[in-house]
Amino acid sequence: MKVLAFDLGASSGRAILGIYENGKLEMEEIHRFSNDPVMVNGTLYWDILRLFFEIKTGLSKCVTAGHKDIESIAIDTWGVDFGLLDKDGRLLENPIHYRDSRVDDMMDKVFSVVPRDEIYNSTGIQFVKLNTIFQLYSLVENRKELLDKAETLLFTPDLLAYFLTGEKSIEYTIASTSQLLDANKRDWDYALLEKLGLNKDIFPAIRMPGSVTGKLLPEIVEELGFDKPIDVIACASHDTASAVVAAPIEKGEKSCYISCGTWSLLGAELDEPLINEKSFSENFTNEGGYEGTIRFLKNISGLWLLQETRRQWIREGSDISFKDIDKMLETETSANVYINPDDDSFVAPGNMPKRMEEFLISKGQDIPKTKGQQALCILESLALTYRFYIENLEKILGHTIDTVHLIGGGTKDENLCRFTACATGKKVTAGPIEATALGNIAVQLIAKGEIKDLDEARKYLGDLKIYMPEDTDKWNKKYADYMKVR
Repeated sequence: MKVLAFDLGASSGRAILGIYENGKLEMEEIHRFSNDPVMVNGTLYWDILRLFFEIKTGLSKCVTAGHKDIESIAIDTWGVDFGLLDKDGRLLENPIHYRDSRVDDMMDKVFSVVPRDEIYNSTGIQFVKLNTIFQLYSLVENRKELLDKAETLLFTPDLLAYFLTGEKSIEYTIASTSQLLDANKRDWDYALLEKLGLNKDIFPAIRMPGSVTGKLLPEIVEELGFDKPIDVIACASHDTASAVVAAPIEKGEKSCYISCGTWSLLGAELDEPLINEKSFSENFTNEGGYEGTIRFLKNISGLWLLQETRRQWIREGSDISFKDIDKMLETETSANVYINPDDDSFVAPGNMPKRMEEFLISKGQDIPKTKGQQALCILESLALTYRFYIENLEKILGHTIDTVHLIGGGTKDENLCRFTACATGKKVTAGPIEATALGNIAVQLIAKGEIKDLDEARKYLGDLKIYMPEDTDKWNKKYADYMKVR
């Protein structure tokens, strides 16, 4: 059984082939490509047609590599962003990036229409200004004519699946990131849509993960050289939901996961939504997961800070790779200064080292003297932020967490893994690195009847690296200093 996973992150995408035979799963990267947002006249767009071109390129490479016998494909992407189609199914404009400035003043405007607690009690979703609810309300306020032309809203993975199949539907886990879904009913909150002036008819029916969206259009089958139509499956289409499918969670254990990449998603897997005063006050989210689970988590800034810092170094003429940064840190000494990675000043693209300096100065801290110290400031601050939110999570859940499962691309950063164990004082398992692609593939194999269920899928995660806490007193001192400037 061969299936193909398309995993699109905020900075890159991959096509990963999964081959399942005799109880063994092998994965092979078929195609990798960059995902480059484009700024045009002050608006930050996703280049959605370029991404569709890269998906077709991945399919074509699959054929030329001798894998035209794939049984299905599935697409996962980041959350919240969407495209609008007109009555003829044509895209009205390129989808706009969640970091675009159109959402800057929208939270307070939405709360003036629907109280904050009312929204949370229904949706159970963390308030972040980039959420779909605020993006759409910016259209209500400023571009009503665009909404009036819209016949259908599709989130990014659903939009790409529509390009491939001609079928319009929305998958549950990606819909849950919108802050427009009733968390308990697992369906649109139509009363909320009406209060916000949003036409409920543009929101398609929700499809649960593991269902078949459609088949490749005949013209695409012919163009790419397949012998037959290929199923397009709605996996857990939000990339974090796919990653959590591949988290090494065992029933009954007291653990949390951190899906770490551009963002860090820290939380626990629950059977039902957890919506109460504590979760509201701590701004935790209840996003949909596979097999009806709930991803009770906190959305935290992740390696975006280091990625954007590196981009600035390159703009300034220092061609530094991530391997170069790792090499720097082998001999670098921490400046023992800390930022709050979730501060609003770090959200937009730009000169991240300068913004870090401004934050440090505003908190009465020293400025890192070297690029290595800047990198350490970011990584140590991230690890200490994990501790902060794990402690909050423990209070809400009412029990101590014993193990932290770090999953995703961030686990390649051994410093971050080690710092996380030291900062939290907990055992850390690191891996799988390709958690999102693995989760995507696993859901396809379950849908095809090759793997029984989620518990069986988690047997194919491979070897994990273990990190244990060190230098506890030193890291407790770091945490106390971090809390002074948070």
